[in-house]
Amino acid sequence: MFKALKRDRAFYGYLLRLTGPIALQNLITFSLGLIDTLMVSQLGNDEMAAVTAANVPVFLLISIVFGVQSGVGILISQYWGKRDHQNISRAIGVAAGLGVALALVIALALFLWPVQIMDLMSNKHHLSLLGAPYLRVIGFSYVFNMLSSIYVSAQRSVENASFGMKLFGMSTVLNTGMNYLLIFGKCGFPMLGVEGAAIATVISRYVELAIVAGWTHGHKARNAFIVGAYRSMYIPGKLLRSITIKGMPLLVNEFLWSSGMAVLNQCYSTCGLDVVPAMNICSTLFNLGSVVYLSMGNSVGIIMGQMLGAGHSEEDVRDTNRKLIAVSIASGVMFGGLMAAVSEAFPGIYNTTDAVRHLAAQLIWISAVMMPFGSYLNATYFTLRSGGQTFVTFLFDSCFMWVFCVPLAFCLSRFTNLPILPLYAICQATDFIKCVIGTVMLKQGKWIQNLTV
Repeated sequence: MFKALKRDRAFYGYLLRLTGPIALQNLITFSLGLIDTLMVSQLGNDEMAAVTAANVPVFLLISIVFGVQSGVGILISQYWGKRDHQNISRAIGVAAGLGVALALVIALALFLWPVQIMDLMSNKHHLSLLGAPYLRVIGFSYVFNMLSSIYVSAQRSVENASFGMKLFGMSTVLNTGMNYLLIFGKCGFPMLGVEGAAIATVISRYVELAIVAGWTHGHKARNAFIVGAYRSMYIPGKLLRSITIKGMPLLVNEFLWSSGMAVLNQCYSTCGLDVVPAMNICSTLFNLGSVVYLSMGNSVGIIMGQMLGAGHSEEDVRDTNRKLIAVSIASGVMFGGLMAAVSEAFPGIYNTTDAVRHLAAQLIWISAVMMPFGSYLNATYFTLRSGGQTFVTFLFDSCFMWVFCVPLAFCLSRFTNLPILPLYAICQATDFIKCVIGTVMLKQGKWIQNLTV
């Protein structure tokens, strides 16, 4: 690995300029969820539980947004490597149309049947009634977010990663301020409770999109291809098929993976009352620690896509990919070590029992050990995706989850008396199998494809 890390300073400078803003953007996005939960929790435990339950179907919308922006990002990276601005415009236009249509359908379903959908998430009807006003409103924020996220994904792919960091940083500050005003009724605003949290999110997402539109049309010379997305009257059938074929597996993958994680957590929860709060503490620290290597994965996909679109030789592509994967593993080792170092101290900031803190510390240790392997898998996933192998990554990710991980966790939790620590360790250790599969896929080289030809 150390040999692979040898590279000139310009390479690492470019990688840092690309990954740093993406990491900060991901950290800001993650912090937004924490802020919402913290502020709603001031209203009471029932309100917090209602919003938590309402966010389960909302996560489906988030997954769709991520899937659409990921699908279009594959093509834009390659078209940028080829400097084909016209097809970048067209790709953004098609993704915007398809993405908004999907988000709007789900938002309307949440608006029309919020209580019924909430009843599916919780067996306590009073929580459904509390969470329904939040669910009725929140879905429309992701219609706006779909458009701004597609634009941010495009900017990442054309080497302007800092735009998303600034944009989402601004919207997070605005959302936090509007939460304070509308949840608690400050400065003359009505006290709307959980509904106020949803309205605050819609407002911040709308302003976010307005900034995107204004910035775009104010820089026509620099971003002519973005403006062209709204003027393109002709979309080649081949491009439309390419976006659909490459993007659909990503959409399905995000849905199946997120639902699979929900089932795994349900299996873990059968191991005792202390497991759920301990898992929440562990997940919070893991999400913070994984921000960098997840951002590294985005950078891997962008750089590989640009090189493939520009027509670089297979040897050059493979050499750069080895370096990027080595850096990703190194980031996983570093942040895994930091997680292990704070495993005892971090649970102490929570107002919970000593038993929960002790269990959380042990779960954090297991997650810390597995983080380097997770960083390798993440870089492998984005590498395969950069060459359009989205169906392969669907099999690699979601099919493995549902064919192997979920049945294993279900059987161990239901038919054995295995405690949570070995159960969690066994389920996490399935990543070793994926590492072997991913290595074979990388060496085969089928992902080295120029999609712009």
